[in-house]
Amino acid sequence: MRTFRCNCGNRLFFENYHCLQCKRDLGFIVELRQLVSLQPTADHYYLPVTAKPGSTTTYKKCINYQREKVCNWMLPADSVEQHCLSCRLNRLLPDLDKPNNRLYWARFEHAKRYLIYGLLQLQLPLIDRQHDPLHGLCFDFLADRTMGEDHVEQVLTGHSSGLITINMAEADHVAREEARVKMGEPYRTLLGHLRHESGHYYWAHLVNDTPWIAPFRQLFGDERQDYSQALRTHYQHGCPPHWQQDFISAYASAHPWEDWAETWAHYLHMRDTLETCYDFEVMPENADIPEIANLPPGNMQGYNLFSAMLHDWSKLSVLLNGLNRSMGLSDAYPFVLSKQATQKLKFVHQVICAYYRRPNRQAQASLSSALA
Repeated sequence: MRTFRCNCGNRLFFENYHCLQCKRDLGFIVELRQLVSLQPTADHYYLPVTAKPGSTTTYKKCINYQREKVCNWMLPADSVEQHCLSCRLNRLLPDLDKPNNRLYWARFEHAKRYLIYGLLQLQLPLIDRQHDPLHGLCFDFLADRTMGEDHVEQVLTGHSSGLITINMAEADHVAREEARVKMGEPYRTLLGHLRHESGHYYWAHLVNDTPWIAPFRQLFGDERQDYSQALRTHYQHGCPPHWQQDFISAYASAHPWEDWAETWAHYLHMRDTLETCYDFEVMPENADIPEIANLPPGNMQGYNLFSAMLHDWSKLSVLLNGLNRSMGLSDAYPFVLSKQATQKLKFVHQVICAYYRRPNRQAQASLSSALA
């Protein structure tokens, strides 16, 4: 995640609402992919301070920005929508009158906006339930329910036909850490969950019923095997011996769908963290790594550039882990990328690059633009 600059010169972070130096309100404008300082207009809308003289394009705050302060995104002033692109993807939320629920919701929105930003940077299709009522992307953020003295109806984090459900406990730092230790996981974050579950959504859009399905099965395995039985086997008997040779994480060994989702999440981790690294000039940006969005249609050169990205990631992950250890913290990236896991990451990269060759990409992109 890169940072931005206020008109006064102060560095701005993606989640900021106000510039701490000049005190101006800030807003993220999806169409510009920019967090900008805002100038109120006479008609109670906002104009980016950096707008060219004579510009009449004004914006309004998302209703969750105005009322709840859990969002800092904008939308065009003439939009019939009241919620921004990210907030419109919400389907169900917990009871916000209960203690801590509003705090957990804010953490969820924060993580979700990081996810959406990364997907927008890759120009991947974002199709909501308004455009695709059966399979469009949407989110339920829910809490377990007590159904009696001895029964709790548990919310399962997961994905089903575009619906991503997140258990609210994942936004509780203590509960999430307890779950991480209980599950024996080296890494567990709310953003990690969202990136993982988005992988299931994009498998259906980018791999299933496409020419990629055969090479997917060759590399990840046959996803047609019984999914429920595979998960039961995983939880009852654990990982196969020497799973580190073939999988990016222990959970990835449960089923080909989970292998893809874990690999997808790691790919998003890598790209977003490298963007931060280049923005802060921790290391020089590798000229051999173009923005995927800038690859012209039909140009498969991106296939050969994965190695450059992997090279930078290898250097950065060692640095991140070293910094954490110096602070007495656990490794920021506690994973080892085996040769097989690297091939799977490269496959994700290839699938995303190849998306730009699809004949119907313009139609899909128009839906994403409509969401903005």
